[in-house]
Amino acid sequence: MKKRSMAALTAILVVAPLVAAAPGQRARAAEPGPGDAARSVESTLVHGVNLDTVTIPELQERMDRGTLSSLRLTLAYLRRIKAVDPRINAVLRTSPTALGQAVASDLRHRLGKSRGPLDGIPVLLKDNVNTRDMPTTAGSLALAGSPPASDADLVKKLRAAGAVILGKANLSEWANFRAAKPTSGWSAVGGQTNNPYVLDRNPCGSSSGSAAALAASLAQVAIGTETDGSIVCPAGMNGVVGLKPSLGVVSQSGVVPISAEQDTAGPMARNVIDTALTLSVLSGRDTVRDGDAPSLTDTAGRSGTLRGKRIGLWRLPSLGAEVDALMTRTAERLRAAGAEVVEVSLPYQERLAELEFPALLSEFHRDIDAYLATRGGPRNLAELIEFNRTHPREQACFAGQELFEQALAAPPTTDPEYRAMRAELTDLSRRSIDEVMAEHDLDAIASPANPPAWTTDCARGDNDVIPSSTPAAVAGYPSLSVPAGFVGELPVGLLLMAGDRQDAELLSLGAAVEHRLDAWRAPRYLPTTPSVTSH
Repeated sequence: MKKRSMAALTAILVVAPLVAAAPGQRARAAEPGPGDAARSVESTLVHGVNLDTVTIPELQERMDRGTLSSLRLTLAYLRRIKAVDPRINAVLRTSPTALGQAVASDLRHRLGKSRGPLDGIPVLLKDNVNTRDMPTTAGSLALAGSPPASDADLVKKLRAAGAVILGKANLSEWANFRAAKPTSGWSAVGGQTNNPYVLDRNPCGSSSGSAAALAASLAQVAIGTETDGSIVCPAGMNGVVGLKPSLGVVSQSGVVPISAEQDTAGPMARNVIDTALTLSVLSGRDTVRDGDAPSLTDTAGRSGTLRGKRIGLWRLPSLGAEVDALMTRTAERLRAAGAEVVEVSLPYQERLAELEFPALLSEFHRDIDAYLATRGGPRNLAELIEFNRTHPREQACFAGQELFEQALAAPPTTDPEYRAMRAELTDLSRRSIDEVMAEHDLDAIASPANPPAWTTDCARGDNDVIPSSTPAAVAGYPSLSVPAGFVGELPVGLLLMAGDRQDAELLSLGAAVEHRLDAWRAPRYLPTTPSVTSH
């Protein structure tokens, strides 16, 4: 296209009233008058679209028709961040180029050159994912200087797909791998993220800001990361959807690590459709499957049926009587939709619990040293430990860095004892899922993703012994959390897991479960709740 025509089209898109209303510029113009609730900056409505419930396909349809632009959508999310985020503290920073990215997307839509379903869609990144144009800190002041030299591979894929990188989300510092008694959702860089449903309750972690921001409709999708539970627990506890993909489906290059043997980034959203579409971009291919399984875009385009599906229910009564009762009601609803639900118990869990942490210590030392060597600041784990000792703000919520110290002393990953541990972990975790699925001819295993959110307390730390995420996390198999319901005011997710590379099948099943349970509701930002005791 000729430069003159491109310039004219840009002038049409970047109209003065829109740019003037950007957050931080003439913010008062967006404030409503008395009784003007529909125009409130906190409203989830933008040009007839309800941000709480709209899906990416619906947004793309409007963009293609010209009734909505990425610029208007991005502005709406930026306004909500400004208006709502002070209550939950989920967003560390917004990108200074977000509006420019949106304008570029609108140009592509007008020219009929859309790059796919994520073109023009605002995405938040957990702040352990490298971005060349914004700091990437893992929540630590040690990395709060210059941005990384280049984007993480997954960010490159998002940019190539036309997604609008909206900003960075807060997280549990170092992805909850620093202290023996950490507080999820707290970092020295970002402070404490709150649960949008009840503000004195915890959001779980470590993808705390990603999940809380989605619950509050501060972005259309978000990226989280998980080693064991760090996507699926916050998704469940904040009433959203989170997928931990099969290991290796999403590149981990440029993401602050814990363990290459278990780490993966994954998509989070308010619905399964958007989660599947985002995975198709993150994975760099439409299909993450075996044989004739549905593709990711097939999954996104239609909700599957539950009729004839066999689901194993792993109850985990240790999460409390209220959660167990919710699982009973969930099983009844799935059976009413035609699914066969059988109760199961996963073997080898005590042994997995014994072996996982020692293996992760060795892997963390290896992998964090390699990552730190690419960044300014501490160059290895020993220097990082010293940094924390000499910076009081790193001790503002909890002072401990016991996991760092234990990792520094752990045997190297070349040690035969370590190698035997990891081999046994891989074998037992995969058998724990494979054997149960084969014995009962299952399509998936279901369990509670989380207990009701506990009260956030820096002095006590987390109360988060949640065993449901471990089998899939250690095995490298996919797991998906979808909203199951509430205990009082607090969301609980249903965790679905399946075999290796069955991501598309799991998402298809998850879409059917989501449709049947219909358990999502918007948060009310209650300051506290007396009706449910902390877990």
